[in-house]
Amino acid sequence: MEMENNVVEFCRDLIRIDTQNWGDGKAKGEREAAEYCAEIMRKAGLEPTIYESEPGRASVVARMKGSNPELGALVVHGHLDVVPAQAEDWSVDPFAAEIIDGLIWGRGAVDMKNMDAMILSVMLQMAQDGHQPQRDIIFAFFADEEDGSTFGAEWMVDNHPEEFAGATEAISEVGGFSTDVAGQRAYLIQTGEKGIFWTKMTAQGTAGHGSAVQHDNPVVHLAEAVSAIGNYKWPIEYTKTTRALFEQLSEITGIPFNEEDPQELLDAMGSTAKFIGATLQNTSNPTLLEAGYKHNVVPGEASALIDSRVLPEQEEKVAAILRELAGEKVDFEVKKRGVSLELPFSGALVEQMVESLLNEDPEAKVLPYMLGGGTDNKALSRLGVAGYGFAPLKLPAELDFTGMFHGVDERVPVDSLKFGVRVLHSLLTQQ
Repeated sequence: MEMENNVVEFCRDLIRIDTQNWGDGKAKGEREAAEYCAEIMRKAGLEPTIYESEPGRASVVARMKGSNPELGALVVHGHLDVVPAQAEDWSVDPFAAEIIDGLIWGRGAVDMKNMDAMILSVMLQMAQDGHQPQRDIIFAFFADEEDGSTFGAEWMVDNHPEEFAGATEAISEVGGFSTDVAGQRAYLIQTGEKGIFWTKMTAQGTAGHGSAVQHDNPVVHLAEAVSAIGNYKWPIEYTKTTRALFEQLSEITGIPFNEEDPQELLDAMGSTAKFIGATLQNTSNPTLLEAGYKHNVVPGEASALIDSRVLPEQEEKVAAILRELAGEKVDFEVKKRGVSLELPFSGALVEQMVESLLNEDPEAKVLPYMLGGGTDNKALSRLGVAGYGFAPLKLPAELDFTGMFHGVDERVPVDSLKFGVRVLHSLLTQQ
């Protein structure tokens, strides 16, 4: 089928466009990738608009009109940027998009040019078939998702909310993929995601000579705070989504759901266990330290960055615990926050996702889960759009798919892409 051939071609083409995002406003290639998507949108008879928040920081949006304008529109979106890839760490050129042993290798193969390619392929197929959806479908490809969406979805929501007028729901990345649960294939639909709470800790002290006795050393104050936060054991807490997931995992495996210690159920999920485990508690990880300028000088200031991911409605609680752990000699500054999301595993759209998956894989189970990271659905939620993660892939049980997000030797099976594009086509033609 042409759609299945297209998805492979589009995915490889997009990977070959180097869209690395180093953060702090430094990125490349997003304009070229936006223009590539816009050209396919035009082939599908749509009228895309490219927006630049800064030179080169490009997002592109187009609307496929539905037959019933009274129905809420569906946003189908992806992001164009990828995290950096150190070529010397890879087995292959991370931007060559080689096909090896039936898999497409390259940065973005998993996160998320695979889904971008599926969206483009289904859009084009719907146009070629003359299929008009009932509801408007808004196709969007954003810049800067990998650095908090400042130059992408957040900027679009702030400056061009009219592009999403009438939208009520959305689908995007990090859901719909399969995992092996004690020999049973199960697909995980993302119905929630933890909030982002990025902070900078700064310790002040008395600058002086490195040979002197120092009782007010900011490096020591900071190190104590970093150690306390890094070693803190956050308690396990269940949201509606994670509780529903573990109850269903218990039904599948026959393993009792021990709320205090769910490790046995986590272990039944194989390589996905670590990915899911991060959603059972708040997390706070020190990620960067900065202090001093010379070996024999005690500096007057030291700082650290903390990446916290918080469960729904727990940001204030997490902030208070961080301050208590850090102590009185450390100040906090919030650098970035992103709302947590949690939606019901019910309703027409969810039912259609489940149906589309089971039509292709009838023996599988479909389960809800919460994402430990974040997506552009956070930005769209400010417009009242309810966003799910649904980038469907039927994966080999032995492939550590979730471990390849931001990892080395990122790759996706060709057959998984072809499966995914059929499922996504089934879903979008029901809209």
